[in-house]
Amino acid sequence: MRQLIWVYQLLLIILHLQHQFAFYLSNHSSSPHNHLCRYEQKLALLQFKQSFSIDISASPYCGVSSYPKAKSWYKSADCCTWDGVTCDEVQGNVIGLDLSCSQLLGTIPSNTSLFQLSYLQKLNLAHNNFSLSRISHEFGWFSSLTHLNLSHAVLEGEIREISHLSKLISLDLSGNYGGISLGSHTFSLLLENLTQISELRLSQVNISAVLPMNLSSSFIDLGISFTGLHGKLPDGIFHLPKLQKLELKGNEDLTGKFPKLNWNSNSSLQVLSLSRTSFSGELPDSISHLKSLSYLDLSECRFSGPVPESLGNLTHITDFDISHNRLEGQIPDWFGNLKKLRELRLGDNSFIGQFPSSVTNLTLLGGLDLRNNSLSGTIPSTISGFQNLIWIELSHNTFNGTIPSWLFTLPSLEYIYAGSNQLRGFIHEFQYDCVKSIDFSNNQLNGTIPQSISGLVKLTDLNLSSNNLSANLGMFSRLKELRFLDLSYNSLSLSNKENNDTLPSSVRIVLLSSCGITALDFLRTTRYLDEVDLSHNKIEGRIPDWALSKLKEASVLNVSHNFLTSFNLIPFVNLVYLDLRSNLLQGPIPVPPATVSLFYVSHNKLTGKIPPSLCNLSCLSILDLAHNSLSGLVPKCLYTLSNQLSVLDLQGNDFHGTIPTTFARKGNLLRSFNLNGNQLEGSVPRSLANCTRLEVLNIGNNKLNGTFPHWLETLSELQVLVLKSNKLHGPLRSISNTEFPFPKMRILDLSYNEFTGLLPAKYFKSFRGMMNANKNRTRLKYIGEPEKSCQDSITVVMKGMEFELVRILNVFAALDLSSNMFEGDIPDVIGDLNSLVVLNLSHNSLAGHIPSSLGAISELESLDLSSNQLSGEIPEELTNLTFLAVLNLSQNHLVGCIPHGSQFNTFRNDSYAGNSALCGFPLSLSCGDNETQKQPPLQQEEDSDFWSGFTWKVVLMGYGCGMVLGLLMG
Repeated sequence: MRQLIWVYQLLLIILHLQHQFAFYLSNHSSSPHNHLCRYEQKLALLQFKQSFSIDISASPYCGVSSYPKAKSWYKSADCCTWDGVTCDEVQGNVIGLDLSCSQLLGTIPSNTSLFQLSYLQKLNLAHNNFSLSRISHEFGWFSSLTHLNLSHAVLEGEIREISHLSKLISLDLSGNYGGISLGSHTFSLLLENLTQISELRLSQVNISAVLPMNLSSSFIDLGISFTGLHGKLPDGIFHLPKLQKLELKGNEDLTGKFPKLNWNSNSSLQVLSLSRTSFSGELPDSISHLKSLSYLDLSECRFSGPVPESLGNLTHITDFDISHNRLEGQIPDWFGNLKKLRELRLGDNSFIGQFPSSVTNLTLLGGLDLRNNSLSGTIPSTISGFQNLIWIELSHNTFNGTIPSWLFTLPSLEYIYAGSNQLRGFIHEFQYDCVKSIDFSNNQLNGTIPQSISGLVKLTDLNLSSNNLSANLGMFSRLKELRFLDLSYNSLSLSNKENNDTLPSSVRIVLLSSCGITALDFLRTTRYLDEVDLSHNKIEGRIPDWALSKLKEASVLNVSHNFLTSFNLIPFVNLVYLDLRSNLLQGPIPVPPATVSLFYVSHNKLTGKIPPSLCNLSCLSILDLAHNSLSGLVPKCLYTLSNQLSVLDLQGNDFHGTIPTTFARKGNLLRSFNLNGNQLEGSVPRSLANCTRLEVLNIGNNKLNGTFPHWLETLSELQVLVLKSNKLHGPLRSISNTEFPFPKMRILDLSYNEFTGLLPAKYFKSFRGMMNANKNRTRLKYIGEPEKSCQDSITVVMKGMEFELVRILNVFAALDLSSNMFEGDIPDVIGDLNSLVVLNLSHNSLAGHIPSSLGAISELESLDLSSNQLSGEIPEELTNLTFLAVLNLSQNHLVGCIPHGSQFNTFRNDSYAGNSALCGFPLSLSCGDNETQKQPPLQQEEDSDFWSGFTWKVVLMGYGCGMVLGLLMG
């Protein structure tokens, strides 16, 4: 009996164990630890890994999340346990692969083993460097993919098959810098087939298409920035019900309109970026309905008008950017109510009024941009917020008064930009050492640079130029992080103690123009200087060899306007810009290194011929040898160099010979060509017509002959043409089929030649550059920008005296046809040139009446019609010329009463000499009953009035390098 009981108990134990084992199997049979990943998929992963090396530089933007995931993949381990690998819990298939930020470097083979992982649902290869591998069409066979991320992976190619992945929920191909393209057809198919997609990020993918009208209502995140989208944005995109992010930045030809009323169901929108598109018009009130909006970027568009008051309802906004538009009016106070604001960018608009003091209450604000507006008044002296302010940009306004003390006491403030204002007073002592960048340049600050700056150990950039500050250079020696230092146009003092005035070895850019420097000992402690400007100082003789050795790595070196007598060209390694202008250099031309692109050595005492070795500078784009004593023939190879040069300035030397007939080939880059003031002979070569980019041609004051070079009229960019003081003859006739000859002409000087015939009315009708230039005054610029330091001067002759004015604004226009043999009437159409500042038709044989249309040239400041055969009365319309400062009508046959009023009350007798039949003020001959009994007094001196009203416009104009125009007035 006992034996039966024992057997029965044993059976019960066995049954219990069987039950426990079955329970264990039922709960663990699907575990990847027991169901190993498939062998062929493991091999495929290992083969994929072996295609690459591990390099930390391959994932530069990942920060602490960058690490080599695949490095831990071992063949002996279950691949389902590998970092970045996810497996199906039932079958063990690899369904997810995340190798983002894995430091992979190398190319993806077209037959990569990756495509053997046919069960993949999620694939992320973002932030690696696949060395511009072409994206294989095999990606289109991952039919189970729901998430694909190939962003920032250095890939290229067109991926048409991607539109086959109909299960995709998330697709990110962004950040491959234009290497990936979809094409308009593939893009349309993608949007049509991917009906489940909610996240689409294609930034920097080359699409170049119009966005289709019908978009999936499932979109949550739509990022198509910098893709070449163009045309009109479909209105429906603003009504997608689930959309939270819409980023279309950088599609410059994309236009559209916001909903005028409510955005309806799209209140979920949190991010809206349309920066650098062609959206225009006024900002609509409807934006205020986006109650969830936290990020708004409408910068660099064409929006105009005031900022709507309703936008103050965007109470969740953290980033607000409407910079670089055409917005105007005062900055609204309601910005101070947006308590969550972290960045506010209002710069580069046309806002007026005071500093928006309400924003100083914002406690979370990290950045404030008000630059380049028309704001005025003082910066608030007290604040109650700004506890988290990191950067503030106030430059290029007209703020005045002193710098408030809080700018020096905020513990979080790192970047302070307040340059180009009218701030005065002194710079306060800094209370914290966290500041990294300071710009107080172009103000009216005075006093000593505060000693506390020497304790700003994190400071990298310091710009205090163009003030009235004083400092000892030695105070900057402790700034071990300093990279950029600009103290130009201040007063520096150098210690008498040896080695006391030194700069930190970290500094790379040193700009000390016009600082009274005589010695260069402060450079001894520097190491790798990249840009150095020591111009307008008092450096004499030659630069010591030890100092040149400190400059051998520099790419920019400016030592112009000193007293150097020689310059030793050491083997500069990276030199691109070399400026030796306005020194006392003697002897032959110092030929710069082959790396130089911009070479200025004008206004020296160089002699001899141009060495042929100068033609070997294959990188040269600007060559300025003007105003020396160079002689001989201009080498033909130098003319050939014009095919790569943008500026060639040889004026003011003693060159002779002719300009070659094969001067320039088609497609050359020449923008400014100046041979003024030499001894050149022959005719103007027709090959100049090949210079289609030419803006400035100055070949005056030579011995050129022949007829007017009418073939130049096809040069659509030509703005300045100077042929004065040559031996050119014949009529000015347009004999080409050009509909608008010389359309951009601003300055034309043909004086002192032998031109004959009628004044060229057809040309006058076409000189659009002399018409309505005042409309461009809100966008003043110099011809030749952005060429570094490229200046064209203009010489104006007034009453026998020459005045050289430096740089010329684009609003200046002048026409000088004086001292020729023109005849006939002055055509009425000349009055259409309403932007002319200077008009000189003197010393010709012009007859007839002075056209009343001259009164429409509203910008005219100098008018010279003297020494002609003009008759009739002086038109009353000339009194409309409110800027007229110089008038010369002498030596004609004018009759009648001189008009009264406006500028005519300022002119003296010599303006009318030689017209015996004229009467009235200021002449002693009375006009009788037709003249007012009491004559008006002279209001101001003629010449002083001219130079107070004329030079402010002309002195800032620029066309080439050292160009000199002669505009003869009297």
